[in-house]
Parts: sequence; C-alpha cells; structure tokens
Amino acid sequence: MYNAKSIEPTVMRQPSSHYVKLFRILNCFFVIAIFSAGAQALAQENQPNMEAKKIGLVIHGGAGTIERGKMTPEKEREYRAGLERALTAGYEILKRGGSSLDSTQAAVCVLEDDPHFNAGKGSVFTSAGTNEMDASIMEGKTLKAGAVASVKHVKNPIGLARLVMEKSPHVMLDCAGAEAFAKENGIELVDGKYFFTQDFDRWNGKQAARANRGYAGHRRRHLCE
Repeated sequence: MYNAKSIEPTVMRQPSSHYVKLFRILNCFFVIAIFSAGAQALAQENQPNMEAKKIGLVIHGGAGTIERGKMTPEKEREYRAGLERALTAGYEILKRGGSSLDSTQAAVCVLEDDPHFNAGKGSVFTSAGTNEMDASIMEGKTLKAGAVASVKHVKNPIGLARLVMEKSPHVMLDCAGAEAFAKENGIELVDGKYFFTQDFDRWNGKQAARANRGYAGHRRRHLCE
C-alpha cells in the first residue's frame, strides 16, 4: 500500500510494564493498527485475577516525503509531539479497557486534527486546489470494514468510515453520497477552507506543479465534479 522511507522504532514509555513503541515513518499516508490479545486485560488493576496480556499500538504519521536535511530540530519536535499525542489518545482508551476500534479512531482523529500530517486538516491538494480525503477502518475479529473517499467537508473522516461499517449495508461511500450520509448521522461538517495549510510547501508545491502542467507528489485529480 505504501513504501516506507525509514522506520526507526523508539520506546516512548513503559506504562504498567506494557511497552508502547512509537514508529516514526515519514511517508505520504498514515495507517494505524492495533494488535490486541484483549484490551480488557489492561483493566487488571480492578480485576487482579485477570491474566495480563501484552498489547501493541502502532501509528504511522504520514507527513509527505521530507528530506532529513530539510527537517529542522523545531519541526521534528512538533512532528514527534503530534505522534505522541496520537499514541497517548489511543493507549489511554486501551488502558481503561476500551475497544481496539475506539482506540484506533481516537488516535487517527488526533492525526486528522493536526495540520502537520496528511490527513484531515493539512491534507494535500487536488489539481483544482481543494482538499479531498479518504479514510478506512477494519475490525479484525469479524473482518467488517468501512471506508469513505473524496469527502470535502467531513472534519474527521475516520469517524464517518466507522459509521459506514456499523450503520450501513455498504463497505465504502464517496463524494456527495458519503457527505449526505455524514449529515444524516450527525457527523461534524466544516467549510473546505478549514483543511487548507501551507506547511512544507503543500500549497506552493501544488501551484508550481500546475505552472509546469504537472502534478507534484501525490496530488490527485479532482474526482467529484
């Protein structure tokens, strides 16, 4: 699905003897996966007879391809802080005995709300200068899945993808149909300007590509016309 440029595992903390590892992967898209033998095992403080089971939480903070020489120490701290916030959001849910799905959604929402990452606010641009977003989620036990594509006003597409999985007969919705489904189910919608950002020349790169009659990076053609 994607080609990782570099993977550097770093242990961020060791809460209650459960290791949580943060993998910093600088690439174009983010994925998040939860591997859990049972998140309820983390509630052992209240249930001491319950067998302790290890869990793992892996996040991929896609921020585009960033050359090491162009990454300032200040920017690297900002990216790492964003990754740690996402990691913490997901872990805290597992720590309280929450589900892997809830943990996954919470972590992805943090990335979608952070303009440093190519998800939600901060997404790259189409050739038309707009932001169109995709998201997908899968429940490992049942293999049920939900996805949305080319949405332009959904603040957190991951939440809408989960609703497609849980409250519709479909696996994927896109464009106007996806946004109509979002409105029907009370999903937060925002003005398209909310997603705009110039971080790491995403906007300027698109403008240069247009001037050269080409497309920079992973810019997509405008799909919902």
